[in-house]
Amino acid sequence: MILIGMFILGCFLGCAGTGGSGLTIALLTVGYGVSIHTAIAVSLSCMTFTVLSGAISHYREGEVIPKLGALTGAAGIIGALAGTRVAFLLPQKMLAPATATMLLLTTGLFYVQLFHSHLIADFVARNKQTATGGTYYLRCFLIGLVTGTLSGAFGIGATAFIQISIMLFFGITLHQAIGTTMMIIFPIAAAGGLSYLFSGMHDPYVFVQTLAGLTVGSFLGAKCTHLIPDHILRYIMIAMPLIGGLALLT
Repeated sequence: MILIGMFILGCFLGCAGTGGSGLTIALLTVGYGVSIHTAIAVSLSCMTFTVLSGAISHYREGEVIPKLGALTGAAGIIGALAGTRVAFLLPQKMLAPATATMLLLTTGLFYVQLFHSHLIADFVARNKQTATGGTYYLRCFLIGLVTGTLSGAFGIGATAFIQISIMLFFGITLHQAIGTTMMIIFPIAAAGGLSYLFSGMHDPYVFVQTLAGLTVGSFLGAKCTHLIPDHILRYIMIAMPLIGGLALLT
């Protein structure tokens, strides 16, 4: 059941260009009764592989900016390791609603960026022009550090925050943001997953099934991203964190 559920979820995640950690956590905890800490550990570890397959597929489609992905992802490793330290200190009754809150906030950010981008169009244009030299590297570092911390602490992957941040501060297109974000999430998820692994919070049986389903589904889904009209893709991206957040609050 976990394998089938994760395959279906992986198809949607690969299509939307999201790591899907938040939705994976929600499915594992609400659907299969896995503890929140174990669900985060499994989710982040699996996300390492799912975003790798997705990033490769997006790269082949010309939807990845390697320099931006590498620099931001490297800074994200530092944030992820710091974030996991925070998660270890939070009890389960606090961590689940905190993760849900982050997912709902993600939904709000996506809505503004994807449906009311005209409100920030001038801001994006200015940032695109100034994203050079030292400013370029500084923005990569700060975005990676902050989103990596959120990912490690709440296990959400911080996909929305990364996508929105690189669109806002580097002026790239939606499809480029989706592909590049997968590249950025890879080292963040790897660092966070290893931190949880060494803490002894993994369940090998759940991990193998989740990994297999998400990896295959994500790879297949990523091939469809460029075929989907932008207006439909926007709704898919918003629906993902919204469903996950509401599920964790139930």
